[in-house]
Amino acid sequence: MLSYIYRLAMNFEREHDLRPNLLYLNPEHMTRLKETFPDPADFANILRLLEMELIIDREIVHPQVAWASAARQRAV
Repeated sequence: MLSYIYRLAMNFEREHDLRPNLLYLNPEHMTRLKETFPDPADFANILRLLEMELIIDREIVHPQVAWASAARQRAV
């Protein structure tokens, strides 16, 4: 899952010339993502490494990345 998200982010950055700061996942995606980290319970570390805010929604079919200025302002 992590490599898939990395590819999404790289493609987004190449296409838009800026790094995405939002990651859309459903709960199952989130479970799989957490399993790729040494300490799945360390949610703060996962967010720090992703450098994106998470939006978890059951309606998300495939992981997606995006950029929003509001998210950037909160992250700074």
